[in-house]
Amino acid sequence: MKKLEAVEGEDPSKVNIPVNILKQSDVISFGGYATLVPKRAILAVPDRFEKYLELKPGTKIIGWLDFYAKNRGWITTVEVSRQQAQGRIDLGENTHERIGKSSTLMVATLMGGPISVFPPEKKEEESQPTETVENTTTKP
Repeated sequence: MKKLEAVEGEDPSKVNIPVNILKQSDVISFGGYATLVPKRAILAVPDRFEKYLELKPGTKIIGWLDFYAKNRGWITTVEVSRQQAQGRIDLGENTHERIGKSSTLMVATLMGGPISVFPPEKKEEESQPTETVENTTTKP
């Protein structure tokens, strides 16, 4: 231990304070069980399922796969790519239409696990229109 150098700088345990997982998650609960999904993973919540988005006392928290297996009848997943989740690529018109018409709770997933989906990035349109050059040569 005498040969080890002392580390200088801020104490990592004070700088990297853990965040509250409940503040970073949405809760889905039903039948005495609940699961946590990342914020923005829930894409559609029909009115009749609003009551399932709160954590009640005495509810047992289980993992997503177990919860989804027990509740496949009213939860639908939408598989997205990493680029779609990051907002680099739009989900597509068909997916937006499906989300809008959904009668089930819809959760975005990547390889089967819930994932946050950020809104698509806005692309800057070209500020200058392209000009066409006409052929001005004359025939002799």
